[in-house]
Amino acid sequence: MKRTILVTGGAGFLGSHLCERLVAAGEDVLCLDNFRTGSKDNIRHLLSGPNFELVRHDIWLPIYVEVDRIFNLACPASPVHYSNDPIATTKTAVLGAINMLGLARRRRARILQASTSEVYGDPQQHPQTESYWGHVNPIGPRACYDEGKRCAETLFFDYHRQAAVDIRVIRIFNTYGPRMHPNDGRVVSNFIVQALKGEPITLFGDGGQTRSFCYVDDLIEGMARMMDQDVEVGPINLGNPAEFTIRQLAETVLSLTGSKSRIEFRPLPVDDPLQRQPDIAKARGALGWEPKVGLEDGLKETIGYFKGVLAA
Repeated sequence: MKRTILVTGGAGFLGSHLCERLVAAGEDVLCLDNFRTGSKDNIRHLLSGPNFELVRHDIWLPIYVEVDRIFNLACPASPVHYSNDPIATTKTAVLGAINMLGLARRRRARILQASTSEVYGDPQQHPQTESYWGHVNPIGPRACYDEGKRCAETLFFDYHRQAAVDIRVIRIFNTYGPRMHPNDGRVVSNFIVQALKGEPITLFGDGGQTRSFCYVDDLIEGMARMMDQDVEVGPINLGNPAEFTIRQLAETVLSLTGSKSRIEFRPLPVDDPLQRQPDIAKARGALGWEPKVGLEDGLKETIGYFKGVLAA
């Protein structure tokens, strides 16, 4: 039976890939986005299809639609974007969660929250398991996003316990791939764009801080599996456990692009985590999921995408 599925933030990086997958599966997809960070270019190829509909809307405002499932992805996710308007970021995370949970409750719809590894802050546990409560500065420049997402998780579990809303919660670790915004300030897009333009590679700190990079196709597969199973509500970490230093990432990008850009060191931003690596044992056990795409293969696809963007 065909379902109507709402994807908030559906014109964004992850949202557009998710919409594409759902449309291909024959679902009726309602894509909701305010286009603060999303782009119509990401979903333009879907607009003419019979089972895809686009609505421009801020989820901190109520919306009443008839849907069977909800993927709540709407929220600026890069430091450049979420710190540009921190009040709007918090409103999107918190009021948006309230509105989407209210809709799920009225419709008796299953709802998935795209939470983030940022709920762990600058972690004192490594790698991070879902049982770790985090180490977050509640009043720092990243708090609008970190604490907004933490509060959203609180709301999801309270609606689940108090109102029996059918929830799923995933914590997304660094994800990259085609359709990333070229100016979103994330390390993968930054390095690739700088390398392709022959500009200095800006590396914050000494480059020894670590991240784990998950290719977008792997992430969307994990997200779909989480929504479709009937046992685990979460939270579940979704990310690639292969850990790399930022210096290693920069050197890999330089090698794959053949760029002559030099590496330029800059001060580490406030509250920037020094380590980030998911423990995905729970995802392996509950979802039978783990990433398949290695960093070099994923970077080649992403570099190809950005070559096209910069040439346009």
